[in-house]
Amino acid sequence: MAVHRMDDAWLASVDISQNKAWTAVALKTETKALEEPTVPNAELYGLNTTNNGRIVVFGGGIPLKNGDKVIGAIGVSGSSVDDDVMVAQAGAHAFEELVTSQNT
Repeated sequence: MAVHRMDDAWLASVDISQNKAWTAVALKTETKALEEPTVPNAELYGLNTTNNGRIVVFGGGIPLKNGDKVIGAIGVSGSSVDDDVMVAQAGAHAFEELVTSQNT
């Protein structure tokens, strides 16, 4: 596990990023996929109130897989949601390349 907080980033971003990673592992999905189904009157509305409030329903959390098995996650927080998603995707892509190179 690694955690890094950039200078001047919100202190809260540490906990948010860890919860994004936890959500991605716990639900085996990207956190950005939870945005639409958790709005009021949608099927999963209120999901973020479960699990002691650890569920994050906006982008920045991506599960890491080896084949079909989730083995970890990346959680990014501290910028706009779009930027967090972009950074998390870059990290997930680098992880996928590493796994692919080790499996060949």
